[in-house]
Amino acid sequence: MSLEPLLIAELALLGLGTGFLAGLLGIGGGMLMVPFITFILSNRGVAGDLAVKMAIATSMATIIFTSISSVRAHHKRGAVRWDIVKRLAPGIVTGAAVASLGVFALLKGAWLALFFAAFVGFSATQMLLDKKPTATRTLPGTAGQFGAGGVIGFLSGLVGAGGGFVSVPFMTWCNVPIHNAVATSAALGFPIALANAVGYVISGQSAQNLPDGAIGYIYLPALVVIASVSVLMAPVGVKAAHALPVKLLKRVFACILYMLAAYMLWRGLR
Repeated sequence: MSLEPLLIAELALLGLGTGFLAGLLGIGGGMLMVPFITFILSNRGVAGDLAVKMAIATSMATIIFTSISSVRAHHKRGAVRWDIVKRLAPGIVTGAAVASLGVFALLKGAWLALFFAAFVGFSATQMLLDKKPTATRTLPGTAGQFGAGGVIGFLSGLVGAGGGFVSVPFMTWCNVPIHNAVATSAALGFPIALANAVGYVISGQSAQNLPDGAIGYIYLPALVVIASVSVLMAPVGVKAAHALPVKLLKRVFACILYMLAAYMLWRGLR
């Protein structure tokens, strides 16, 4: 599969959208990227089962780069709870390894598409209702945070998302202030993405019919184009967040997520 100008344009446009939304709404781009990369690869002859897996893996790999720029901004404001990062990260790496090295390679793309559709539908409902869990307790001990990190890393590895829709509700439920929870989630995006990306590369070595430019399950041309553009657009989204009615935008975006979830559900059922 050659990297023709139209493909570059499609990937750049996707990067613009995901980068802007990441800055505007404080979300990772996985839920937006996976359906579109699946569509782009499928239209260029990649088998549906493989296209879903490559879309999830490529989406996760881009988070390595976008999380770095995001966490630097949060760290400058002193918002990152590094003590939480240190306790959750070991579990995250473990959960990510189990997902990307084992379960991901074993599951068919159709099942991953269905799981992704369910996950995105749930996340869209949370966003639509602007639902925040009631803070009722403090963070668990080291063992508890290791377990929570394992769940976050595992789920992220299966859907190609940075884990914010799991880690932020978990931290706010444990009485971590929301701005600290969002900043800490951004910091957690790096070990989540790195551990999963390594797993996707290793587990994808035995995959058949990979297109040119693939490193394991990761489609390198898409990674380079999307990451380059999205990193540039994220600050623009942050600025827009201060000037636009974000709550209304979240509801609009939730409706878009429902449509993307429906597309992935259709892909999975096919």
